[in-house]
Amino acid sequence: MLTDALIITRREIRDSLRDWRILAPIVILTLIFPWIMNLSTRVAINFVEEYNATIIPLRLVPFALMIVGFFPISFSLIIALETFVGEKERNSLEPLLDTPISDEALYFGKLLAAMLPPLFASYLGVLTYLLGLYLSIQYTPEWIVLFQIVAMTTMEALVMVSGAVVVSSHTTSVRAANLLASFIIIPMAFLLQGESVLLFWGQYDVMWYILAALFVADVLLIRTGVRTFNREEILAREIDTLNLGSMARAFRRFFVGAHFSPARIYRDDVPRLLRENRLALAVTLLVVGGGVALGWLMALRYPLPAGAFGPLRVDADVFKSPLTPGYDFLPSIGTLPIFFNNIRALALAALLGLFSFGSLALLLLLIPMGIVGFFAGEMGPLGSDPLTFLAAFILPHGLFELPAAIIATAFALRLGASIIAPPPGVTAGENLLRALADLAKMFLFVVLPLLLLAAWVEANVTPQIVIWFYGR
Repeated sequence: MLTDALIITRREIRDSLRDWRILAPIVILTLIFPWIMNLSTRVAINFVEEYNATIIPLRLVPFALMIVGFFPISFSLIIALETFVGEKERNSLEPLLDTPISDEALYFGKLLAAMLPPLFASYLGVLTYLLGLYLSIQYTPEWIVLFQIVAMTTMEALVMVSGAVVVSSHTTSVRAANLLASFIIIPMAFLLQGESVLLFWGQYDVMWYILAALFVADVLLIRTGVRTFNREEILAREIDTLNLGSMARAFRRFFVGAHFSPARIYRDDVPRLLRENRLALAVTLLVVGGGVALGWLMALRYPLPAGAFGPLRVDADVFKSPLTPGYDFLPSIGTLPIFFNNIRALALAALLGLFSFGSLALLLLLIPMGIVGFFAGEMGPLGSDPLTFLAAFILPHGLFELPAAIIATAFALRLGASIIAPPPGVTAGENLLRALADLAKMFLFVVLPLLLLAAWVEANVTPQIVIWFYGR
């Protein structure tokens, strides 16, 4: 398979290097843009050194390296978007698909061809920038930071290319592929902004976690491309249509079944769906436990100073006023505000999970669990027992809210992962609709009742228990 893939790669690279519209911007971004960034870096360093801000160059150079490396690989997205749909518009796709090689070889050949030239240009641009920086101010970055930047650039190129190849193999026009490319560009833009903040703050340790996340995304996107790539479907697909009626009928079939019966849903569907998604539920439970443990460990690592606060005491009037006066960040202590706030949070988790293979849904559950663990771990310096704190503040409504959050997050995880590996004979779209129907069914018949009960307990029972344990 590798030999056949490299044949396709050589063919594609040769054709790309003949196109001046692709070659000229890559050359400019490789040789001229690093010189501009080098000049900007020298000007910035000379300016801040007038005020003895010598730490600034250590932050500015990695940021400039990241920008110099990222701009050339942005053209990999343009090349990858035309891998299949561009050839279809040029009437050169059918001879290629008739080539006696496997679908996997064809897919990986196109993938490598779209990634290698811009990635080589990115490496050359980074080298040009570093050479100019050394000749001008005799500065070289730490090798570990340089390795992180190069590895990050490689992972980002693979993410964009693998995602764009999937888009190109499922659309029928370059215009449609360019429109769908926004789902790749927007997340990468947010990632670039986050990396910029980390580099300016010097948080290089966090970059390893981003690299790990990008590696997982690469594996998932490549797996998705391999599982969903089919040359017969590419040739048979004539026009992009959005048949809302057909989608609605398929969703209704997955959601209702043969006939609608709440008794059947609670008796048959809910237990069956919980069994079928036991792996997603297990992963979510691990995230919950891991979040609490991580928060507790952070509390042990950064304990409050002994005697900084007295014993934990709560005034009853606290529960009668908004938690954040003048802001809507937290709901007021009431059944409906808490209920709708929880619905909004879980719905947002499901939406973000759809665009992140479910990872962001897990992250939104991990954060509050980490906060709970952190506060529980800090109860020792306050003279309180951590288990008593959990029993008073979390347990009463947590008995209902936590199962609801686990179920909603698990099905959001399954929704985000549904396009990665659809079952044989089932398209990615059908599998996505089925996962969406299952999520809606569990949310409506299981999660919402649990959230409503949890909100009532949190508004009426939990405050009484807290006052009983920690009242003034």
